Amino acid sequence: MSSNQDFNQQLYQSNTLKLRKILADLPDLCGEFIRGIEPTTSILTRIAYAYDLKVFFDFLSADIEEFKGKSPTSFDLEDLNRVTPTHIEIFLEYLSYYVNDQDELKNTNPGKARKLSSLRSLFSYFYKKQKLDRNVTSLVDLPKIYEKPIIRLEIDEVAKLLDAVESGEGLTKTQKRYHKYTKSRDLAILTLFLGTGIRISECVGLNMDDFDFNVNGFKITRKGGNQVILYFSDEVKDILVDYIEERKNMQPLPGHEQALFLSLQRRRISKRAVQNLVKKYSSQVTQLKNISPHKLRSTYGTNLYRETGDIYLVADVLGHKDVNTTKKHYAAISDDKRRQAARMLKLRD
Repeated sequence: MSSNQDFNQQLYQSNTLKLRKILADLPDLCGEFIRGIEPTTSILTRIAYAYDLKVFFDFLSADIEEFKGKSPTSFDLEDLNRVTPTHIEIFLEYLSYYVNDQDELKNTNPGKARKLSSLRSLFSYFYKKQKLDRNVTSLVDLPKIYEKPIIRLEIDEVAKLLDAVESGEGLTKTQKRYHKYTKSRDLAILTLFLGTGIRISECVGLNMDDFDFNVNGFKITRKGGNQVILYFSDEVKDILVDYIEERKNMQPLPGHEQALFLSLQRRRISKRAVQNLVKKYSSQVTQLKNISPHKLRSTYGTNLYRETGDIYLVADVLGHKDVNTTKKHYAAISDDKRRQAARMLKLRD
């Protein structure tokens, strides 16, 4: 088994234990549901469902008169048959503000919609199995979600971002102290985001032996476990080669020998560390945009679509299973092109 497979296996095992821990506080019917959807969902999706269901059953036992006195683990299918659309609507209102383990939590419409989707999956599963008389969640409308503008870096901002990494200008004294140790690594990470559209989870999972510079390609593991090869330009190659030469002289801690990107503690870099470094440098370029690794991925997708006009190519490279997802994110660019086409035609001089 390769180092990359080892890492993915360890991550899967860790998430499996996390899921089992959540299920221990849920009714047995939730375990049946989670097992039933395992062939068609990722472990992270199942964990998200379990978290949402825990909030729902805690709510029923504490706030709905018909179920008060029942522990969340004691609910059965007969109880689900007693849930009404009104209960679901009260739950959605409850999500606006509630206290969980002394933590104050709030959900806006996207958060409410996600939790309702989790409930819909649960009820739909047992309804299809003919274990429920009806699917009451289908009678409740999803909260309205207003589309947010897609935030991306402009071409000049991309250049300024990479310049900021190389120069270290604008960093605090403390940040500059570590900059000489991380400059090459940070530049390689940001270049990969901007030059390949890689996801943050794919980035932190990269290993030294994932790259083949003879073809300017590297392998990654997509959501669902599929391995694909992404390709990069010579400009990206030069930056990666410089970093990898530097990386070869580092001494990682045991268990992290093959990790491409290391923290200052010589461990595989974490998602949080990558998010922080993106924020650190992007704040030097723009104060109006909240730039994250995903925004850099969107920047890559935008530039690729502008250059090729091929939405199917963008979908394939970004790993979107449904091209409609890609169209949704890049519709604004298409609209710009339609406006440009309208201005190009003159009916009279």
